Amino acid sequence: MSRGRLTTPLIRSGGTLHPATWDEALDAAADGFQRARQSDTTQSFGMFSCSKASNEMNFLAQKFARQVMRSNNIDSCNRT
Repeated sequence: MSRGRLTTPLIRSGGTLHPATWDEALDAAADGFQRARQSDTTQSFGMFSCSKASNEMNFLAQKFARQVMRSNNIDSCNRT
């Protein structure tokens, strides 16, 4: 294992990162998604998927962006 590898999730608070439990990290991520949904998602959320991901993964990414986050801001590098 590399010395620089993270072994615990980090949460940003007051501009600095501090270690957290996985439950705290997932709650923080869910809170961030919720805040984005409460604002205008055409400005607050976008998703970029990868051409190396499976078709199924890219399908789920666009479904999440459109149905959960209510945003059409999704793109991929598939055209390159």
